[in-house]
Amino acid sequence: MKGLKKTELHLHLEGAATPAFIRGLAAEKSVNLTGVFDERGHYAYQDFNEFLSVYEAATSVLKTPADYARLLQSVLEECGEQGVIYAELFVSPEFCGGGDLSAWRDYLGAMTEVADKMRAEGVDSRAIVTLIRHFGPDRGRKTAICAAETAGDWVTGFGMGGAELMGRATDFAWSYDAAREAGLGLTCHAGEWGGPASIRDALELGISRIGHGVQAIDDPALVEELAERGIVLEICPGSNVALRVYPDWRSHPIARLRDAGVKVTVSTDDPPFFHTTMGREYDLLAQTFGWQEDDFRQINLMAVDAAFCDDATKNRLRKEFA
Repeated sequence: MKGLKKTELHLHLEGAATPAFIRGLAAEKSVNLTGVFDERGHYAYQDFNEFLSVYEAATSVLKTPADYARLLQSVLEECGEQGVIYAELFVSPEFCGGGDLSAWRDYLGAMTEVADKMRAEGVDSRAIVTLIRHFGPDRGRKTAICAAETAGDWVTGFGMGGAELMGRATDFAWSYDAAREAGLGLTCHAGEWGGPASIRDALELGISRIGHGVQAIDDPALVEELAERGIVLEICPGSNVALRVYPDWRSHPIARLRDAGVKVTVSTDDPPFFHTTMGREYDLLAQTFGWQEDDFRQINLMAVDAAFCDDATKNRLRKEFA
């Protein structure tokens, strides 16, 4: 399945940094990352809280616009190797200048230059500016201002990541209102850890997509509502299994959600942390649920329709999956 063309709507830029990339950058900067990697050189964590800690420690070596430009180059090259022709990446001004608008513009300029270069090489991308939930609503407002002030070109979406069990999604309504007024597409992480209630909270923000959303399966009425409203789920099966949201691929609800009429897409979330790639996700979905090339074509067309990009780009991408 690696050779199939693919779209990906849920990919964290920092979370896509390979251990080799982070170790190399840490060596250049003489940063000690003891405890971040296991004896095999993989990221080391046991549960979701440790994952967040290791994630933040590993990505702490990313300090400058040049660092982020190098990272984006590496990530988009890997996307290309996996057959991904269009990717949307979660990027946070919190990590790119501490939420300061002027600093964020510098980081964004460096990344946009790389994105333009890679687009010409066949890997298109857009940025979803992302507030960090466990940093709180006040800091979320600063992120929303950064998003609104730089909307357009590469920045086309707005979302929320971080610890899903901290507070309620509706605490960030001001930030979402600001992003909506700026014309950005809206998504929100929900239904990975917080159950159906977290999805219902996220829906109050007026979003068109939900990051993960898999726990909707526990509420048949919610599943029906998602299907009726055409809400798109950015599902990351390998991530859900690696973090033990579900014990194995067979028990993952992506096929049941799709069969119920919910629009599902496939992404990798933080692929090096979960020992996955887009090719591996497709292979395991085919092995587990018997999905064929036409199933993946339909899923990719759903992703294109839901993508936070202009109509001309969508039309071009649809032709790739015709």
